[in-house]
Amino acid sequence: QVQLVESGGGLVQPGGSLRLSCVASGSIFSIVSMGWYRQAPGKQRELVAVVTTDGNINYADSVKGRFTISRSNAGNTVYLQMNSLKPEDTAVYYCNLKRRWVGLQDYWGQGTQVSVSS
Repeated sequence: QVQLVESGGGLVQPGGSLRLSCVASGSIFSIVSMGWYRQAPGKQRELVAVVTTDGNINYADSVKGRFTISRSNAGNTVYLQMNSLKPEDTAVYYCNLKRRWVGLQDYWGQGTQVSVSS
């Protein structure tokens, strides 16, 4: 199986920055994409950003221009640089990995808390 471990969450002031990291291990061959989702209290989990193996990137409209997703050269780590953070960015952020092996398989990390408040 695949294991995903997130880090980098914390409490920041509005306008501040954080960088999240997610390290994948295990059966991480045939990766299709890695990305970040978030879930705020009382809300559904939503896509934040995703990067495919061929370099295609998608962002949620709410984070465009503020967040940047990237992957390590080895391909086993994905980062989310978050700038100009707003209180509405407060959520648990989850790393996601998709790989194609007997169909498309989906894996999730345990999540890391991001809190933005004054």
